Amino acid sequence: MRRKILFPAVLIFGALILAGFRAQAQESQDISYASGAETVHALLYLPPRGGVHPALVVIHEWWGLNDWIKQQAAGFAQQGYVTLAVDLYRGKVATDAETAHELSRGLPQDRGLRDLTSAVAFLARRKDVDAKRIGAIGWCMGGGYAAQLAVADPNLRAVVINYGSLPTDRAALEKIHAAVLGNFGGLDRGITPDDVHAFESAMQSLGRSVDVKIYPDAGHAFENPNNTAGYKPEDAADAQGRSRAFLAMELKPGQA
Repeated sequence: MRRKILFPAVLIFGALILAGFRAQAQESQDISYASGAETVHALLYLPPRGGVHPALVVIHEWWGLNDWIKQQAAGFAQQGYVTLAVDLYRGKVATDAETAHELSRGLPQDRGLRDLTSAVAFLARRKDVDAKRIGAIGWCMGGGYAAQLAVADPNLRAVVINYGSLPTDRAALEKIHAAVLGNFGGLDRGITPDDVHAFESAMQSLGRSVDVKIYPDAGHAFENPNNTAGYKPEDAADAQGRSRAFLAMELKPGQA
């Protein structure tokens, strides 16, 4: 089991504000890659400097590949990752919960997972990517897909699950080789603290690297400022700081 990721919340919040301003100017490339017989579109963000870098697959919430996810992806590129934000909805984006529900229900799980494993393969083939240092991060629906991707792709080095559904089958958990970080809300009715503790215990019993934190006063989607009713700025800053420190430790050893 890895050491817990701790980071002063005030410093995190200031760093995230600065990163947000820089990320706004970060340009993306609209790329496509094969996923089975289909073509998937994604946004590729490159680090400011050339060379070979670790890479990160960014997985959107049930809203789709919207501006907030793009900002997260751009911020990670500024941190030195070749970052790929995958469009699982094939160009559709929801602005209300009813549409988001329809889009998420209409996404076949096997297709979504295939799109993501193909994204990892796409990154691994790039000359500017260290194929041994690829990770994934997701929020909400994307957090659940990040967990599934950890099961499906043993080559992943690190995975961040932000309030996403968690696998429970021991045979599935045995396939996870990536270090896992999780951030969850104690008031989340979908992914409860009991679910989180069960996942943590099962991973620990298998000798897997896992670090989870439950924010007792936070509910689902507490990191997203667009969630006006449930956004928790201090918890969000802490969770995002944990994620950045964890990814740097796992994907950029010696540079964290």
